[in-house]
Amino acid sequence: MFRIIITVTISLLAYISTSYASDNIELVVLRSEHKLLVQQDGITLRSFKVALGSAGKKAKLQAGDRATPLGEYRISMMRDSDRFHQFLQIDYPNVNDALRALKNDLISREEYNAILDAHIYGKIPPQNTALGGSIGIHGIGVESKDKLEIHQISDWTQGCIAMRNDEIEQLKRYISVGTKIKIMQ
Repeated sequence: MFRIIITVTISLLAYISTSYASDNIELVVLRSEHKLLVQQDGITLRSFKVALGSAGKKAKLQAGDRATPLGEYRISMMRDSDRFHQFLQIDYPNVNDALRALKNDLISREEYNAILDAHIYGKIPPQNTALGGSIGIHGIGVESKDKLEIHQISDWTQGCIAMRNDEIEQLKRYISVGTKIKIMQ
């Protein structure tokens, strides 16, 4: 019964989320290459160098682990940021993140249901569970020589995907709330 509910829910989410996409644009993050690709119908239109979470190659499992998540998400909010210039929040945690956490007793059934409901109704999932939150694509803020150098040579975020400020401005021309983002190893 549990598998049937999950299958129906995932199918419903796929149906609901297709109504948000614009011009078949999707973002693909290749963590091993430190690249963010803007793709349309499978063709790469742009490529950007990115910095990731300082935890290295492991996937995000919980709040504070400084890891970048793996999986499929959507842009859930776009806003200016005093700290990062721009912040494009993703709908982390997704249903798969929540299911894994529920099975590992990291979150409660109520928290799982709240995350599931958020995805069903196109809302931002709870950001205050043991899974963490506030994950997105952002700029680097005031671009000093030191910040630019660190950005070029290391992964420095707490789990987000970072780009130079002018690059995030370019990226915003392609995307909108609802744009799909695949974060891959």
